[in-house]
Amino acid sequence: MSSKMNILIIDDEVQIQKLLEITLNNNDYHTLIASTAKEGISTAVIHPPDLIVLDLGLPDEDGQSVLIKLREWYLGAIIILSVRSSEEDIIRALDNGANDYLTKPFRTGELLARIRTALRQTQLNPTVQKLEFDNLSIDLTSRTVTLDNESLKLTATEYSLLTLLAKNDGKVLTHQYILKQIWGPGYTQQSQYLRVFVGQLRKKIEPNPNNPKFILTESGIGYRFCTKGEE
Repeated sequence: MSSKMNILIIDDEVQIQKLLEITLNNNDYHTLIASTAKEGISTAVIHPPDLIVLDLGLPDEDGQSVLIKLREWYLGAIIILSVRSSEEDIIRALDNGANDYLTKPFRTGELLARIRTALRQTQLNPTVQKLEFDNLSIDLTSRTVTLDNESLKLTATEYSLLTLLAKNDGKVLTHQYILKQIWGPGYTQQSQYLRVFVGQLRKKIEPNPNNPKFILTESGIGYRFCTKGEE
């Protein structure tokens, strides 16, 4: 039985199908191809993949609708690959449960990096006690954070924000999602709260807060926690 990870491509563009199939197969993944929403959902049900690459412009159904249907039961990673590049489309897809979003045309190297990150994220052991990122360590049991083996003094909100981002390493989290998780549903429009706390957190964990390596800004959308070498 093959130990290769299965990636389902739901895209009706033949050229994209071939490009992804060759790229993924050459990087030791096994690919499944679907050209329509109906075929994609059916394939995901019959042969649940480790990750899905989903186009939004499908011939029989909008990809956002497909994403919502998949998220009713599918727990694996989903990366959107689409020509749609508006902030509205990206935010909507992320809020609907996508792990990441790339616009066409895309660089295959970047797609592979995003796939590795998304797969790692969905395979995290829920019982993990400590998160390690380069010289930054987060102990989830003692609720302590160390940088270069020195303890950092974080407020309760800063700690909650850092752990939310770190647990979703590599995934873009929208402003609204973070605000809801940290402050509650009544604060989803209070983006100034987020900017202030991200700024404070960067001053404490980043070597250069003006050029962060851990907490990256996705302009107009949200933030992504980045593991060294995955950008």
